[in-house]
Amino acid sequence: MKAIKASPLSLTLPFLALSPVFMIFTSNLILGEKLDSYGIIGISLTTIGAYLLHVKTTRKGILEPFKAIRRERGSVYMIIVAFIYSITSNLGKMAVLHSSSLFFASTYLPILTLIVLPILLWKRHGKVKQAVPHITLFILIGLSMALATVTHFLAVNIVEVPYAISVKRTSLLFGILYGAFWFKETNIRERLIGSTIMVIGVVVITLF
Repeated sequence: MKAIKASPLSLTLPFLALSPVFMIFTSNLILGEKLDSYGIIGISLTTIGAYLLHVKTTRKGILEPFKAIRRERGSVYMIIVAFIYSITSNLGKMAVLHSSSLFFASTYLPILTLIVLPILLWKRHGKVKQAVPHITLFILIGLSMALATVTHFLAVNIVEVPYAISVKRTSLLFGILYGAFWFKETNIRERLIGSTIMVIGVVVITLF
């Protein structure tokens, strides 16, 4: 949430594509799932895509796009999120293997709510009051997240975690388009090209 609040969607969501890249290493360590050498090609394409997100800054130097990522606070936050996802997704699969997809999905969100809600009420009491008039919207968001969680764990129960997350990360392209249409974000073309290349890298990791 901090990432998309601090920076445009088109400069934050693409970095979720890094989670399958991180999973090449975390899945091997946690679950013993191994991917072949095409993972290197996928990593390279994902890196190129990340570079192209700030390609206009190359006039200041060839490494400037990478420096621009570091300066964009939301991008840094999302890279951290992608790494955390690469760990929690593997741990989630371990939980699914020891129970079931539906059981874990039905307990995961309530437990998360019990942990986060008291903190939210304590630190953001005023913000909660502002959200009350929009309760219908939040209910719809909650239902969408619940459905996404159930289908996510059904997927990781069937295939290797990196493969499931790779397909899931194609959603970042829709996020960039939402940023353009709803929030009038600029420089969408170069960011969409960079994001598409990142997704291609993810597909290479997935299919080969």
